[in-house]
Amino acid sequence: SIASDVAVGVKRSSDELLSGSLYNSPNSSVTANGNDSKKLRVEDSMDSPPSRVIHIRKLPNEVSETEVIALGLPFGKVTNILMLKGKNQAFLELGTEEAAVTMVNYYTAVTPQVRNVPVFIQYSNHKELKTDSALNQRAQAVLQAVSAVQEGGSPSSDTAGESVLTPAPSPVLRIIIDNMFYPVTLDVLQQIFSKFGTVMKIITFTKNNQFQALLQFSDPVNAQQAKLSLDGQNIYNSCCTLRIDFSKLVNLNVKYNNDKSRDYTRPELPAGDGQPPVDPSVAAALSKDSTSLLGTPAGMVTSYSSGGGFPSSLGAISPLSAAAAAAAAAGRVALSGHSGPGGVLLVSNLNEEMVTPQSLFTLFGVYGDVQRVKILYNKKDSALIQMSDGNQAQLAMSHLNGQKMYGKIIRVTLSKHQTVQLPREGLDDQGLTKDFTSSPLHRFKKPGSKNFQNIFPPSATLHLSNIPENVTEDDLRLLFSNSGGTVKAFKFFQDRKMALLQMATVEEAIQALIDLHNYDMGRGHRLRVSFSKSTI
Repeated sequence: SIASDVAVGVKRSSDELLSGSLYNSPNSSVTANGNDSKKLRVEDSMDSPPSRVIHIRKLPNEVSETEVIALGLPFGKVTNILMLKGKNQAFLELGTEEAAVTMVNYYTAVTPQVRNVPVFIQYSNHKELKTDSALNQRAQAVLQAVSAVQEGGSPSSDTAGESVLTPAPSPVLRIIIDNMFYPVTLDVLQQIFSKFGTVMKIITFTKNNQFQALLQFSDPVNAQQAKLSLDGQNIYNSCCTLRIDFSKLVNLNVKYNNDKSRDYTRPELPAGDGQPPVDPSVAAALSKDSTSLLGTPAGMVTSYSSGGGFPSSLGAISPLSAAAAAAAAAGRVALSGHSGPGGVLLVSNLNEEMVTPQSLFTLFGVYGDVQRVKILYNKKDSALIQMSDGNQAQLAMSHLNGQKMYGKIIRVTLSKHQTVQLPREGLDDQGLTKDFTSSPLHRFKKPGSKNFQNIFPPSATLHLSNIPENVTEDDLRLLFSNSGGTVKAFKFFQDRKMALLQMATVEEAIQALIDLHNYDMGRGHRLRVSFSKSTI
């Protein structure tokens, strides 16, 4: 199957002959040079040590620089790109090694796709890219435009001809659908756009006889990436074309959850007059990385020609029967292919000497509300973790698989279990199972909480909040050094109730978060610790 090929391919080292524009230079950088026609082997693999240069293989033929850069955008600044179009390969250089590690870890759990084709991503043996500007001029222009976007400026060069690269001023996109011969529902939009990040709110309406929607991501970078990848794409063959712009709004106010509007952070909202309420199983089913089921709309029969007009994000397209499509559009069936929310994770390769249900609750609680944790009695390096729903489980898996906890690289996969069983009453299981259902420490229990907008991959920089007035920088540096790491940098926010604190490595930051989130600072202040997308 494609999935197993990808799994093998991500691990397998490439043994490609790269000619013409690429050769090995002695200082382990990749150089583009038009005069060199040597053919030298480049052996990049997942077994290579981490590098900020990522090697991408098996790209589709007509892929653009923008689409390759979009793969790296959510993880940090992309500082260089080298396209090898004849070889269907590219090298992408990220600003930091940490960003590259997060990117490779994420795409180990979630198959990367460009134009609906699975691609292979791995570390390069090269530590940096050196590109000849004459050869790589277009790619550099695109990169310059993207950099300007990421820094919030405007592109200083438009030689790339990429009109899509406007600054990302807002997490809200305005979507217009042209040639709408078949109905497009709110659920269809959520399914397509959630491939690029957490979709928080959607409002649909008709204006000037055109179907339009406003869609809010948790982060402007996700909106930017969705716009880059989806603008101009067709949802169905030869029709329903997406036209995407940034909205002037930065936050949507949704009053009702029905088939016209939805706030995914507030499931308790009423449906409004005369509107059918939303079936929560459908909302859960359209989870972040489910395979797309945008097949034939009700009553439409079409042949799926290769490369025929589907957004690159849509995964494998499997035609639905007309009846199933109609039922799905009416919001009556779960589309995930398995019943129940599927919110249980299996975590393995844990450090069994150190790990506790509490430490797993704290770390996985960054990505969702952990309900129960069970460390397996006969296999204490493994644990089952029950999240609130399938979305939170997917989020935790994509961010934490491959990260280091207590010195060991942990593996996170979806479990076949639907719930975590508590031990029978009176049975002593040595404290290996813990029920956190009524914990006051759940970050996402409050509807519409700002925490939904501040979910980031593990990073060396931590965001601290709820700091008492009398606590100094030295106090916090000492506290975090005592968790067994090195504090590299520190910065108070203006009000001094919040701060950024940078540890030496991501692993140290993970350890500090486990040890010090909810730490009692005195006077009723409990320190709140999260991962930050910023650096100091």
